[in-house]
Amino acid sequence: MINWMSFVAVAGTTLLGAGFVVTMYSLGVRFTAVSGDDDGRVNHAARWGSYICFGFCVLAVVMAIVLIVPFLSDNFFELLNHLF
Repeated sequence: MINWMSFVAVAGTTLLGAGFVVTMYSLGVRFTAVSGDDDGRVNHAARWGSYICFGFCVLAVVMAIVLIVPFLSDNFFELLNHLF
């Protein structure tokens, strides 16, 4: 029998995570495009904003891989137990 509440939780988390990665990547691309204007000047706030958005994308993908792969997941949680 299917546990529907677990199914809904996994589906919701997947949609939320995918939406987060797509949004951060889109913002990163937009900030990169805005960072250099026509005068040749560089907007440093937009450049750093793009770096931060791309960093969040990388962090989300790495955390998803760590949580999916059992070998990495076990080692990650052992490391967290030692740190905290």
